[in-house]
Amino acid sequence: MTATHYRTCPLCEATCGLEIETEDDRVISIRGDADDVFSKGFICPKSYSLKELHHDPDRLRTPLRRRTDGTFEEIGWDEAFATVDSALTGIMNEHGRDAVAVYLGNPTARDYAALLYGRAAFRTLGSKNIYSASTVDQMPKQVSAGLMFGTALSVPVPDVDRTSYLLMLGANPLVSNGSLMTAPDMRGRIRAIRARGGKVVVIDPRRTRTADESDEHHFIRPGTDAHFLMALVHVMLAEGLDDPGRLAEHTNGLDAIGALAEDFTPERASDSCGIAAEEIRRIAREFAGADKAACYARIGTCTQEFGTTASWLVDVLNVITGNLDRPGGAMFTRAAAGARNTSGPPGSGRGVKIGRWQSRVRGLPETFGELPVACLAEEIETPGDGQVRALVTYAGNPARSTPNSERLERAFGQLDFMVSVDIYLNETTRHADVILPGSSPLERSHYDIGLYQLAIRNVANFSPPLFDAPPERPQDWEIMLRLAGTFGGQGADADLDALDDFVAAAAVAEAGKGDPALAEREPGEVLAELEPRRGPERLLDLLLRTGPYELSLDALEANPHGIDLGPLEPRIPEVLRTASGKIELAPPDIVADVERLRSRLVPRNGAIVLVGRRELRSNNSWMHNLNVLVKGKERCTMHIHPDDAARLGLADGAAARVRSRVGEVEVPVEVTDAIMPGVVSIPHGWGHDAPGARLRVAAAKPGTNSNVLADEDVVEPVSGNAVLNGIPVEVSPV
Repeated sequence: MTATHYRTCPLCEATCGLEIETEDDRVISIRGDADDVFSKGFICPKSYSLKELHHDPDRLRTPLRRRTDGTFEEIGWDEAFATVDSALTGIMNEHGRDAVAVYLGNPTARDYAALLYGRAAFRTLGSKNIYSASTVDQMPKQVSAGLMFGTALSVPVPDVDRTSYLLMLGANPLVSNGSLMTAPDMRGRIRAIRARGGKVVVIDPRRTRTADESDEHHFIRPGTDAHFLMALVHVMLAEGLDDPGRLAEHTNGLDAIGALAEDFTPERASDSCGIAAEEIRRIAREFAGADKAACYARIGTCTQEFGTTASWLVDVLNVITGNLDRPGGAMFTRAAAGARNTSGPPGSGRGVKIGRWQSRVRGLPETFGELPVACLAEEIETPGDGQVRALVTYAGNPARSTPNSERLERAFGQLDFMVSVDIYLNETTRHADVILPGSSPLERSHYDIGLYQLAIRNVANFSPPLFDAPPERPQDWEIMLRLAGTFGGQGADADLDALDDFVAAAAVAEAGKGDPALAEREPGEVLAELEPRRGPERLLDLLLRTGPYELSLDALEANPHGIDLGPLEPRIPEVLRTASGKIELAPPDIVADVERLRSRLVPRNGAIVLVGRRELRSNNSWMHNLNVLVKGKERCTMHIHPDDAARLGLADGAAARVRSRVGEVEVPVEVTDAIMPGVVSIPHGWGHDAPGARLRVAAAKPGTNSNVLADEDVVEPVSGNAVLNGIPVEVSPV
């Protein structure tokens, strides 16, 4: 029987609405939902891949266990959980809880059940060795936002639908569909800015698709965005262009910014960043003079040696010009569920603390409960108390996404035990002792509990499962609960209903911290009102009911195209959760790093440096196993400027050897003037030629793993984020 369903795409940050046609248990077609309140029919090519992903014969559906010869055999779920329980319990009993490490992949952020139940499972584990894709991605922005505004996801997003001047650094939202800025159809939104007389300026070492749609594009030397931004601040303060307006009374540290920016003249910054001093002054004057302006930066500014400082300066710029928290500027979303900046007493909180503990070997700082993944290999390799002997990976491929990934893969071989929750036998999970297959995205419910906290408009949309999962296969949240049972000493046969009730009661208690009336009620009484729901839907219903709009899951289910909760509105001071109740414009942890930035105010040498590259069809490495996303011309190439290619003897289409301190790769050359001289670019996530992986489509176009070249010893010191852009390399013909 043919049926039409409306769902939200779970594959990237745009949260596009889908119209999916099915016939019995098959997907027939996927198109944009024209009635979706947010995306209004827009989708990107990744949405189409849901059909191929769901039916992909390579997608795992049965647990696998490694044999002694390194091959895998299928086993039942009970046997798989018993094997995991026995191994992990033995390691914890003998070596302590820090001997078990966890790595959470990027898709976890788009899986609300994993977010809600993973938190409970890994708290039960109690290990300091928690790692995630955040420290190869956005941790600097989370740290700067947390220190300035009080929570990790209090990230101001540009109000692109009302701004008249948008300045973007290291961001390519036409490809990323936002990224820490949930915004479908960014091409249309950027074109709308220009159509209404506004201006879009892009600062990037590559002329990206976003740059092609902008009014201006300026090349910048990788790793120098903070110098450029500090020079903008210098000009504004020196010329009296700053005007924080009403923000002044809600801000600590305004007076400190002038002294910090004093040495960063446009002339000195120009020597570092490569943008002419007169252009820096002009951009500063235009930004300050615009009636509504917003500065936005993303992964190019996060994954560099000054990631936290650059992320901080973006919001310093927005504050001193009065563009923070006003329509058309950079604003705070009011999410319907799960946001820490909508719960508790408004306008005050505990703020955030970083560095509460350090990694055992190198002493790298903790941030938001996790350690930098750049130190995972050494934590496995180095003997002593707290040595990592077991690893749990969830929806991640660190063998391709982390710095010096070849070293990490070698370290996997030293583990006593490894378990992976994943839909593929890939470059990481091939090292596991047990693989627990996750469900298809179309077999589980979906709500963007994290991404709606970063949306450019307040919206909410819920998707029930499109298909029923096979009865013998546990849902992903049930896998999390099974792991929690092992971590809590209840064994492989723990009572899942009891564990689910425990997690739900804890969620009621947490919600009660911000709601005195709720705090006075018995958790059982509250949970009774949510019956017959269980699992993640019950938790989501609770969060919606106790959220700022007092919605319910029933209401979302009755509105399959979503509910529009209105444009972003000013929220300062109520959004702040700092201890002072004010914007902390000069956090000591960041101010202390300005001297390091000042020491780099020198002309750069002529060395070639490497930057990454994101492709529209390549959000995560597993997408390379879907033909609809990899068909066409080779995309895993090295972009190089014609002048550099001629100087180095490189021909378009030929192979180049790229060598860094830690590794070497060979990659096809693509000569283009869309990249800055002195810079080469290779996309991330490729390298699908590993023996033992079952990725038939990806193996036909394996590409090159650029993270072989990233140096795990070089991390951004404030956040611990890996430095993946601006890597010095030697390039030569093969």
